[in-house]
Amino acid sequence: MTDEPEVSLPPYPGIQAKDVLLVQTPADAELAYADMKDADILGFDTESKPVFFKGQKSDGPHLIQLASDTRAYLFPLVKAVNTDTVRAILESKQIQKVGFGLSDDIKHLKIKLNITPQNVLDLARALRESKQRDMGAKAAVAKFFGMNLQKSKKTSTSNWASPVLNDKQIMYAANDAQVALLVYRKWLANRQT
Repeated sequence: MTDEPEVSLPPYPGIQAKDVLLVQTPADAELAYADMKDADILGFDTESKPVFFKGQKSDGPHLIQLASDTRAYLFPLVKAVNTDTVRAILESKQIQKVGFGLSDDIKHLKIKLNITPQNVLDLARALRESKQRDMGAKAAVAKFFGMNLQKSKKTSTSNWASPVLNDKQIMYAANDAQVALLVYRKWLANRQT
């Protein structure tokens, strides 16, 4: 399967804006932690401001996304009020974290924040249909839900280090984390039938 699903597929509806929390204060971080600390599995991703020149190194990640079945939590690293919460969740061995293409995310979290995520499953590799090609989120949504996940190149390459994220960035980031969790649950359910 390629990363480009059939155009005729219905659009993936995604998470609702009311179910996304942009964590900006210690109270937000406490609320996020209270909701996620007992989860069995969370969707996980990061976003970084892109680099455009050869040899230029990213100083990301700039945003960490975690999602439960019903909520997504976005942790902008511009305001470092929430690194303890992120560390507690990501380093928990009891909570499984799932996402697509996580090797760079994990490496950059270690370098930038000295966070070493535990109990992580990279779905890009776990779901691959051939040894040569990882499966991306778009292809997984097409395969498991028969829907088209909209992933705007303009949004994905936007400035994730901005002190103010726009609505498109917020929804893009929230869906990236939550869709990983929902795909993983569907994959597990299919394996048990």
